Amino acid sequence: MSTAAAPIRQLDPETVGELRQAAEDILEEFGTSTTSPALLEQVAHSAAQLSETLRHQCRPVDTADGLFVMRGLAVDDHAVGPTPAGWATAGDSGAVYDIALLLVSALMGHPIAWEGQQDGRFVHNIVPSPGHETEQTGASSTVLLSPHTEDAFHPGRAHLLLLCCLRNHDNIATTAAGIRKTHLADQDIAALSKAVLPILPDDAYAEAQGFTDQAPPPVPTLHTTDEGMTLRYDPAYTPLDDADDDFRAAYERLSEELARVSVAVSLSPGDVLVVDNDLVVHGRVPFQARYDGTDRWLKRASVRVPGRRTRPAAEAGEHGYGQAAIEAHTS
Repeated sequence: MSTAAAPIRQLDPETVGELRQAAEDILEEFGTSTTSPALLEQVAHSAAQLSETLRHQCRPVDTADGLFVMRGLAVDDHAVGPTPAGWATAGDSGAVYDIALLLVSALMGHPIAWEGQQDGRFVHNIVPSPGHETEQTGASSTVLLSPHTEDAFHPGRAHLLLLCCLRNHDNIATTAAGIRKTHLADQDIAALSKAVLPILPDDAYAEAQGFTDQAPPPVPTLHTTDEGMTLRYDPAYTPLDDADDDFRAAYERLSEELARVSVAVSLSPGDVLVVDNDLVVHGRVPFQARYDGTDRWLKRASVRVPGRRTRPAAEAGEHGYGQAAIEAHTS
């Protein structure tokens, strides 16, 4: 893994002020960042008024890296308050950044939420939580969060993942690896393009209702489009022992290639990392949480891009394990 600089899109002070003011106005009107149909409608209306300068900075990911960092939002470490002890107790902590992230998301596509995750919130708080240190979820800390496609188990997963940093005193890195930077043999691509194994829901959905009794659908790991390869990858929740030796060997070579091209991105407060979820797998290095209000704190938003053709058509027939995505139509 290399510590490489991600492509940066620097917001100028005027554009930052515009975004901040729009977020503050919405927060003042509604008094909360907890989304409602009325709040989402106002987000859509406000986003439509934002400048062409900001729209240009929110253009699609346009490099083989499959990601970029939007930089310039200011975060006052004292004013933002202590890092929450877990998402369930976060409430409106950092609420203005929830709204700012929703506005940026609305410029990129349609923000989505999940009925079975973080009470259906459109913006998640990603913080270390006591008792979850070794899980393969955003609440973990002491283990490597394995590289993965966000919500890989679901056909309605996001096209774009946004991570806004509010606090990162320890420079804890997010890891990222793009499929279009790898070098794979034709036979491995062919093997991994077949639907062999399912991807199971991750532990963040463990307590959600509505899981189906239907058999898990096998899905392809790789998909080739006119623009290049895309991937759907989550080894921590893929039953690899159920595959034959050839498939497991091809999957292992893919994992090795992703590790080879992986970069470590250490976000600073106010940075928004935008990841193309079809091109890039992401994770996080291990760290020791203090649980004293100073730990790493990210805000996460997920976005679908209407009309995007980066996935196999067969995905439309998957049951999604009974999990429902809620989509905010912002245009």
